[in-house]
Amino acid sequence: MEDSAPSVLLSREGDVARLTLNNPRRKNAMSHPAWLLLRDSLAAVAASDARVLVVTGAAGDFCAGADLSVEREARPPMARMSEVNQACLALHRLPIPTIARVDGVAVGAGMNLALGCDFVVASTRARFSEIFVKRGLSVDFGGSWLLPRLIGLHRAKELVLLGDMLGAEEAHRWGLVREVVDPADLDAAVDALAERLLAGPPVAMRQSKRMLNDSFEAGLERALEDEARSQEINFATDDAVEAGHAFRDKRAPAFRGR
Repeated sequence: MEDSAPSVLLSREGDVARLTLNNPRRKNAMSHPAWLLLRDSLAAVAASDARVLVVTGAAGDFCAGADLSVEREARPPMARMSEVNQACLALHRLPIPTIARVDGVAVGAGMNLALGCDFVVASTRARFSEIFVKRGLSVDFGGSWLLPRLIGLHRAKELVLLGDMLGAEEAHRWGLVREVVDPADLDAAVDALAERLLAGPPVAMRQSKRMLNDSFEAGLERALEDEARSQEINFATDDAVEAGHAFRDKRAPAFRGR
């Protein structure tokens, strides 16, 4: 990577946006400016008409977490972490489906960045670790919130307090990864999942994602009210009409997000 190359690359192919972490000399570890660029890039995706986001890393690795080799700023750690947290929140709030394409290492904040996506597709050489404890640090980038929801409290403690490395197959067995494929098949697997998501009704999917993300903070009464409001919006869309026509015509619906 040239020194002038951006640490996060934003590209677009059709309706699919792609964010590539771009610090291959350090396994795509993230400096503080890189976290800010990630935050701003996620905001750009949210403001666009992209319908799916793929997050990946350059040159055979996903992300080695925060780049601890760079000189620390004079500002208090809390000030820096609040800005890193903005990137985590931007990913969580993104209304479109997100896919983490994981090859090589995904450790520390890099692991939690992957788990913050809606789907994780990994190659057989992918490795995951909540490595913070081995660096004298506590878990961050949303790991304390994500892990108990994904795998339960005891397994979350096992990952965080021991900091062991998980291979891709073990991460799949634990429910952290949707699919594990050979490295040569990784792009095809991600593309196939993206195509399935693109075929869905965008308005309805956005509302379902929001409600699922809010589900642990919402009681049943609020969840039912949110569902009713969402269905009222859905029934007024052209996509709902198209779904009815497609059902009667025995064909696949062509959703347009209207």
